Amino acid sequence: MPLSEKARAFLGEQRFAVLATLNADGAAQQTVMWYALRGDTIVMNTAVGRVKNQNLRQEPRISICVSVGYTYVTISGAAQLIDDPQTAQSDIRALAILNHGQEEGMRQSEEQFSKQQRVSIYLPIERVIEYGFED
Repeated sequence: MPLSEKARAFLGEQRFAVLATLNADGAAQQTVMWYALRGDTIVMNTAVGRVKNQNLRQEPRISICVSVGYTYVTISGAAQLIDDPQTAQSDIRALAILNHGQEEGMRQSEEQFSKQQRVSIYLPIERVIEYGFED
């Protein structure tokens, strides 16, 4: 299901997503995440070794929800993990700049993220629930 233009504009603004992955015991694990909308894909990034990374290697099905009050977009599907170091570092740098501006984003990238093994999470937009976009 494609995104409506209103939902696409909503997701294109600086917001946070709540990412849900599945633990080995089937319980949901949720994390607030930076994200970017790139075409018809949601891009996120995490450090290798974190619970969400481990969960995604066992079960790639995820869901995110981006909300402001009662207006929200939920997207679910199978995530693709991108382990390529150059791609993962480029993605986290872009996310840091998007969320903190050029100067601070570059500082975080150089001082913190460049020292970590990172992985990008790509979620193709397939299943969507939109609420609160009525005129």
